[in-house]
Amino acid sequence: MSYGLFLSTVDKKPMYLQIVEQITSKVLIGDWPADMPLPSIRELAADTQVSVITVKRAYLELERAGVIVTQQGKGSFVSARADLNQELKKQELEQQVDVAIELARQLQLSDDEFVQVVQQRLR
Repeated sequence: MSYGLFLSTVDKKPMYLQIVEQITSKVLIGDWPADMPLPSIRELAADTQVSVITVKRAYLELERAGVIVTQQGKGSFVSARADLNQELKKQELEQQVDVAIELARQLQLSDDEFVQVVQQRLR
């Protein structure tokens, strides 16, 4: 069975991080709703053709982030936290801000100049 995850060997990101990002994205857009069972670690490893250790690391990261919950003997499920969607959107915003800050550094903008650009865009 295909779970719709596409891992790239040419992407600079590690495979486990690609899995984390893609599952998080599927949860955020609603493709994987709350309480949906995730494939077992072995199933996903076979489907994505990566090692079980890689998928296990991704699941641990997803669990730490609150995106999934794991129940001993039952498997892993998409978290049913009421604030999950809001939290994921906030994390995405923070990542985008980090990208903007990095670009501002490359342009050698001062912090004040960067803040001015942001304030102008907010108007």
